[in-house]
Amino acid sequence: MSSKRWKFKPLPSETKVQELAKSINVNTYLATILVQRGVETFEEAKDYFRPKIEELHDPFLMKNMERAVDRISKAIQNKEKILIYGDYDVDGTTAVALMYDFLSQIHPFLDYYVPDRHSEGYGISYQGIDFAFESGVSLMIALDCGIKSVDHVAYALDKGIEFIICDHHNTGEIIPNAICLDPKQHDCPYPYKELSGCGVGFKLAQAISKKHDLSNEKIFNYLDLVAISIGADIVPITGENRILTYFGLQKINEGNRVGIKALVEIAGFKKALTVTNVVFGLGPRINAAGRIKHAKASVELLLAATEREALECAKELNVKNTTRKDLDSGTLREAINLIEQDEKLISAKSTVLFQNDWHKGVIGIVASKCIEKYYRPTIILTESNGKATGSARSVEGFDLYEAVCECSDLLEQFGGHTHAAGLTLKLENIPALTERFEEVVARKILPEQTIPIIKIDLEIPLEAINEKFYSILGQMEPFGPQNLAPIFTTSNVFPTKVRLLKEEHLKFTLKMTNGAEIDAIGFGMSEYFEAASTGHELDICYTIDMNEFNGQKSLQLMLKDVKLSKA
Repeated sequence: MSSKRWKFKPLPSETKVQELAKSINVNTYLATILVQRGVETFEEAKDYFRPKIEELHDPFLMKNMERAVDRISKAIQNKEKILIYGDYDVDGTTAVALMYDFLSQIHPFLDYYVPDRHSEGYGISYQGIDFAFESGVSLMIALDCGIKSVDHVAYALDKGIEFIICDHHNTGEIIPNAICLDPKQHDCPYPYKELSGCGVGFKLAQAISKKHDLSNEKIFNYLDLVAISIGADIVPITGENRILTYFGLQKINEGNRVGIKALVEIAGFKKALTVTNVVFGLGPRINAAGRIKHAKASVELLLAATEREALECAKELNVKNTTRKDLDSGTLREAINLIEQDEKLISAKSTVLFQNDWHKGVIGIVASKCIEKYYRPTIILTESNGKATGSARSVEGFDLYEAVCECSDLLEQFGGHTHAAGLTLKLENIPALTERFEEVVARKILPEQTIPIIKIDLEIPLEAINEKFYSILGQMEPFGPQNLAPIFTTSNVFPTKVRLLKEEHLKFTLKMTNGAEIDAIGFGMSEYFEAASTGHELDICYTIDMNEFNGQKSLQLMLKDVKLSKA
């Protein structure tokens, strides 16, 4: 049966739960989930369930915002050429599209630049600065990157190019000699610290809009791009991000931006989009351009002026995404074969794999998928420009960045955070890295960190589940990091009508004490078929969803895991 750990969230104060349940007229199960998420009073619940766009923070609270707006105003007045520069991922390309589209309405001397993932790599590149210099640019606005680009900014200043940096990553010890907008600067008073890179760009556009007395409606039209960046960049959907995402999803579903509308059509979505649809449907397609060829194609889609142009761009991105998926699956198969054919790798505490012909654009995805299968810190490497370059991913609770730091003498460069990192090293150092990384992981990783975790909100009886319960859960959206869709458990259930769909998906029916029935489905969970079929009581772990089939709607449980009930 299950090899996963079920980790229950702590139960909050019973007094707080009862008070909230009474004040907003919900049952104690729903009140418990809300209190777990920091919603304890009627007013907090009102703000949580009904976000208000007026609650967005004043952009001028961000350190250096006044300076940034003044510098851009000066550039507009003096007819300087401005270059919008952004990273090649979804956060970066949405930010470039937002800033370019916004500024182009008030300043014609404008261009944009997205670095090539393969030849330039992450962040501000010398090639990009040279392009700006040759194009007569005197001001660059960097989005979703730049807060650690001290040398690059100095190089640009030597060429007479100034920088405004809009970033959301942690800062280094030295801040670049630029006008830096980053709420994570230690002395930045901005009240919300978890904006996406596009979100920081939006705050700059909001400040310019405020300074130039432009209408709020015009600036709020860009919230669709901000919502996509928040979902794809996996930043917390709390506080200001929750408001931005809530109203951004509305903009996406209104379909006013022809590029996003075309992407929605190509992806085949028929119903209103959620954050999940953005993360798994739109995000990968926007990302595919930079992974396979060049991310400029994504910006072109987001800036498309006509439906015909947008549809052509969307089709091109869809083809690239299909290519990316084929590369993913092929590389993953090769990676699994390398592990399965090596007894030392099978029993290791970590995974480090290298093939010189693996595509650089998919190695991060492959590292994540290897963790899904083997659940241990993983580094996947390929060859690029005569060096080994790779992506590292971690498991819950294990500090990957700290482990990579212990290998720093073997690396040319590296960067990242607790759960993900990128690194470059000489080809001859790969065996030493493999050995060192394994030694560090084996020494530091705790036994429980080698077992996948399911974080559970609450145990509830099946009888608590009805359409009103589901409706209130739906009002807790948008879901995402730090506001995930609630996961429940129910103990000692007895499955009936057990069947396998397409030989891989488990489905069964559960009967409540009031006689009502509810179906449960577990995609890819065929290994639990025998236990469910043999009359054992089970403990199940699930989310709740609405199934629509042949015009009929019914609630169903989406299984996350199954265990045999204790006798």
